Amino acid sequence: MSNGAILVLAGPSGAGKSTIINEASSEIGEFYFSVSTTTRAPREGEIDGVHYNFVSKEEFEQDIKEGNFLEYATVHGNYYGTSLKPVIKALNEGKLVIFDIDVQGHRLVRDAMGDVVVSAFITPPTLKELETRLKNRCSDSPEVIKQRLKNAKEEIQAISEFDFVIINDDVQKATAEFISIAKAARNKIGLQKRKELIRKWLEE
Repeated sequence: MSNGAILVLAGPSGAGKSTIINEASSEIGEFYFSVSTTTRAPREGEIDGVHYNFVSKEEFEQDIKEGNFLEYATVHGNYYGTSLKPVIKALNEGKLVIFDIDVQGHRLVRDAMGDVVVSAFITPPTLKELETRLKNRCSDSPEVIKQRLKNAKEEIQAISEFDFVIINDDVQKATAEFISIAKAARNKIGLQKRKELIRKWLEE
């Protein structure tokens, strides 16, 4: 895990996280975007490893026993969860692992992965702007938009838990900030490396 890094992104739905990642993808080096693992069958057009990691119920339950999930839940009779196996594999390959999760997920990743984690909260400048964006994308009902705005009000309370905040008022500016943060994540020295450095200094 020594060569890889973890970058956790959080923020309200409609903040532009996916757009920023897509815009920055050619500038941040090789990365793995963490996707959920599920036991449900792929829907038409879904690609294994892109939309979800599709596995059997037996494989999922074996991984639960072995402690390979950051978190998991059962929804409509199928398992869904965040598997640590592809994350650790990507870290060992020296990749930047990007999570797009909620505030609670950020806390779980911090607890599980420790000091190799860098985090950024991405948000529109105001709640009103978020509401405008959610309405303009025409993909959610008024009830869903109302719930998303309620969730956003709660999530913004946890902003101080993050290393960086990106105010997405201008996509190009927000993308440039994201690229800087991704590079900082790659250069962050974990506690173990720091201890090794101290030991080498003191040995000479």
